[in-house]
Amino acid sequence: MHPFTVVLGVVAGSLLSLASGLGIVLAVFWLLRDEHPRFAFELPELMRATAMFTVLSVFASAGFVGQVRARRWRFAPQGLLWAGLVAVGWYYWPS
Repeated sequence: MHPFTVVLGVVAGSLLSLASGLGIVLAVFWLLRDEHPRFAFELPELMRATAMFTVLSVFASAGFVGQVRARRWRFAPQGLLWAGLVAVGWYYWPS
């Protein structure tokens, strides 16, 4: 296994765990939004973050599988992953 494959696996696993954690928090906030009005206010940003990191985890996982199996199409999801990471970094960078 190449070092880049290991790095890609770590990135894919990290993004998947981040997306899963955000999804669980989203479910809890959704269920408790009537009891705690502040949760309803946070839902749009939480949905946006969950969607962004879910898409990134799909790109990372596809790129990882393509890299492990040495498929020719592996560079497309990897490129989308790195472009998405830059876009998410740009989105969350303090202005």
